[in-house]
Amino acid sequence: MSEPARDLAVRISGLSKAFGAKTVLSGIDLSIRRGEFFALLGPSGTGKTTLLRILAGLDLPDEGTVLAAPRRTTVYQEPRLIPARRVLANVTLGLPSSAREAGRRALAEVGLDGYGGAWPATLSGGEAQRVALARALVRDPEVLLLDEPFAALDALTRLQMQELVAELCARHRPAVVLVTHDVDEAVRLADRVVVLREGALAVDRTIDLPHPRDRDSPPFAEYRRLFLNHLGVVTASH
Repeated sequence: MSEPARDLAVRISGLSKAFGAKTVLSGIDLSIRRGEFFALLGPSGTGKTTLLRILAGLDLPDEGTVLAAPRRTTVYQEPRLIPARRVLANVTLGLPSSAREAGRRALAEVGLDGYGGAWPATLSGGEAQRVALARALVRDPEVLLLDEPFAALDALTRLQMQELVAELCARHRPAVVLVTHDVDEAVRLADRVVVLREGALAVDRTIDLPHPRDRDSPPFAEYRRLFLNHLGVVTASH
């Protein structure tokens, strides 16, 4: 996987992927700018996670080219912490010992200053996901891949994590690719939202709203209606 042009973090051309007789992605063309927050919506089984895995280098396309900036990290729905390692060791896993101070700074950034010596089993779900986010950010990613990272959290913690991710991404400016089923989450966070249906891009729309975004505002509701309609959920017009 080679690096794309200077102003792009990701460039995908003619990407197709099948598993046996089932085509999951078909002829995907997509570019994501450096610093852009990009959200990918779609029903289950439409290829969202497959596309993310290809961007992460975990799967290969059957056809097409994928160019992406080399420093890529992923945060999954599960924190995927190693129980036998303390929090700081999880954050700096695979990095040299000189990265410990950077790991502490990353923990402070996600609101876990002083948690480096804690064991994963003592953390709440939201705290564990903050550790996973710190582990991603300490590697200074050019592309941050988020695979439904808030799906397992309660509603309040989910909102808090959305605010944290928005703040950190605005500060660090990686290109972000967020896979989510939550239309409100996509509209709240993303600069741009794509709907994937039956392996193809059904809609690609820039979200022209200032931050922070009011979910009760008419423009927000219009974006929500647009994406829900493309997802096959018919909504009433007002």
